[in-house]
Amino acid sequence: MPPRKLQRHLVWLESFTAAVEAGSIEAAAEHLGVARSVVSEHIRALEEALADGAALLERGPGRRLQLSARGERLYAGTQTPLHQLDVKRLMDLARVEPTLRLGLNPTLSMSLLGGIAQDAAAADLKLVVGFGGSHELMRQVQTRQQDLALDFTPLPPHEGVDTESLLRMSFVVIAGPDSALARTHASRRSLDVKDLQDQRFVDWLRDDPYGGANSARFAAHGVSVTEVGRVESFLHLYELLRAYKACTIAPDVRPTQPFPPDLHVWPLREQEPQVVEVVAVWPSGGLSPAVQSLLDGLRRRLNKRR
Repeated sequence: MPPRKLQRHLVWLESFTAAVEAGSIEAAAEHLGVARSVVSEHIRALEEALADGAALLERGPGRRLQLSARGERLYAGTQTPLHQLDVKRLMDLARVEPTLRLGLNPTLSMSLLGGIAQDAAAADLKLVVGFGGSHELMRQVQTRQQDLALDFTPLPPHEGVDTESLLRMSFVVIAGPDSALARTHASRRSLDVKDLQDQRFVDWLRDDPYGGANSARFAAHGVSVTEVGRVESFLHLYELLRAYKACTIAPDVRPTQPFPPDLHVWPLREQEPQVVEVVAVWPSGGLSPAVQSLLDGLRRRLNKRR
């Protein structure tokens, strides 16, 4: 198989990155095995394509190359896998106007994105939004594809990121309006795991930590349920509870958004109560002013809901 040919903008980016890491055009050319003029031409082409001709590299003390403000953002993004680095993403990295790349758990997007978007618009901050599961969001933050991610715990193992807990939530039992659990226990103020014996149950996908937690609960209490479905997010949960006349055990997201009024919700009584946290995750090395601003607004809104 012939070697893969890089797209033109990635060839330019390779010269730029080599110049940054080698400290000079000459050393970059030697490293890449090309003429000095080729490296210079690639860097100029990158500046024209991404930064309207503005410099990405400048001469520092001792004539050693150093990054401009645009170049710093662009270089930080070069840790991203190559297939993610299209021209539009590179332009976002090199732009003067502040941009924040936000990754969201789909469930949290329903309740948190509106306020975040308002804060970003008020600050004239371009917001680039993506969605994903925990493993995907963590990978994107580690490779600096996202400046900030919002997710639930427990988080996958991670290095090179910083985290902050924003909100703690206990677990509840939720049931569809026509479920057997709703008919027999509607007047109860709370439920135990044993109350779910023989109930129709919607679980979380097996690679989701909540699914593992539910399995452990049932095993510890000797409880058997009839699994009728599995979901990945609250975006899918409610319709399954209605259609299958079923119940589930899930985090209590009411501090961020109300449950649909037709569903029945009970606090779950456990000897060792478990909690889930809403967490903010960002690349290690400190918060940018844009990220700090949005996090401050998010903290204020969540504190009001407690």
